Amino acid sequence: MILEVAILNIKKGLSADFEKVFQEAQRIISSMKGYISHELKKCVEQEDKYILLVNWETIEDHEIGFRKSSEYQKWKALLHHFYEPFPIVEHYK
Repeated sequence: MILEVAILNIKKGLSADFEKVFQEAQRIISSMKGYISHELKKCVEQEDKYILLVNWETIEDHEIGFRKSSEYQKWKALLHHFYEPFPIVEHYK
């Protein structure tokens, strides 16, 4: 199992909008091959900061299966405009 970790810095004042849109976006990622589970956690100290944790069966399920899919394009359109700066994504085993 691979854990994807992304720190999400949301543009100031857009957290409520981000959370609402994420409700739709999480249905996309959870439908992907190799997806196991995910958690989105809001930072206590910084209002517009989150951590996204996604468990995948393999790194390829995330890097190839998800990121090269048409579903990822929908995910991107829903969420990427909220990020500033764009998140660094790392994988752990």
